[in-house]
Amino acid sequence: MTALLVVAGCGASTLPDAGRPAAPPQPVGVQDPAKIPDAEPQDTSCAADSYRPHGSPADMMHGSAVSRIKERGRLVVGVDQNTYLFGFRDQDNDLKGFDIDMLREVARAIFGDPNKIQFKVITSAQRIPVLQKHQVDLVADVMTVNCERWKQVAFSSVYFDAGQRVLVPSGSTATKLGDLGGKKVCAAKGSTSIRAIAANPAKPVPVAVDDWTDCLVMLQQRQVAAISTDDTILAGLKKQDPNTKVVGPKFTDEPYGIAANLDDVDLVRFVNGVLAKIRGDGTWKKRYDQWLTVLGPAPKPPAATYRD
Repeated sequence: MTALLVVAGCGASTLPDAGRPAAPPQPVGVQDPAKIPDAEPQDTSCAADSYRPHGSPADMMHGSAVSRIKERGRLVVGVDQNTYLFGFRDQDNDLKGFDIDMLREVARAIFGDPNKIQFKVITSAQRIPVLQKHQVDLVADVMTVNCERWKQVAFSSVYFDAGQRVLVPSGSTATKLGDLGGKKVCAAKGSTSIRAIAANPAKPVPVAVDDWTDCLVMLQQRQVAAISTDDTILAGLKKQDPNTKVVGPKFTDEPYGIAANLDDVDLVRFVNGVLAKIRGDGTWKKRYDQWLTVLGPAPKPPAATYRD
């Protein structure tokens, strides 16, 4: 027996269109369009303003922050788990990547053991708050050093130089961000990429998400036309989806630093001592060759410059 459904009223039927599939749900926490924070224009001239190490890491073990960490027995760090190649979970659920290895070198210098480290997974928007609240000692999370952020946290010397580009589906005709006027372009909340998208004269529509993998899902479901952020992050996304391509030249400078609480100057000096060591002994290049050859042959590590 077949039941007949009668729709009351004289208007159009409220039944769903059986021929039109429902739109896929958006990721939890998406901002579509993104909220663009009021802030100073991107200024990376402060990237060279870190604190000079006072000797080798062994010479700097008695600072207050380093002593606090040593007494605790582990280094506590904030990292990403969704940025393939820099901070991600492998098939065994272990955190791996270039940023992860930078932090393990700091733990090795303090304890003689790179595994005396506790990872706290954070989003891009949480990087500064967790440091200000002393919930972690350090953050390494593809974090651009700029003058605005230097007012909130302290940075190590630059350990990697990146730049913003655009990722689109392989069939897209877009060759740069300016070709995406009026179209949705995804980036993570709390990233410098959101403001760069919003500032483009072509007026693309920035969409903000919690994690970079959310951007990739939205691109695959055609909820956004492109992703625009650092070329390092885009390389990891492209590796996960070969049906995409990175287009256009770099149009921003994104120097990465390891961040600490503003008060932990001795810890920043210590980290800079570690970075100086791994630049010189080949460890930096070894880690690059392990994770980042998709970006091309290993360049020279960024040269350290200091404010004092």
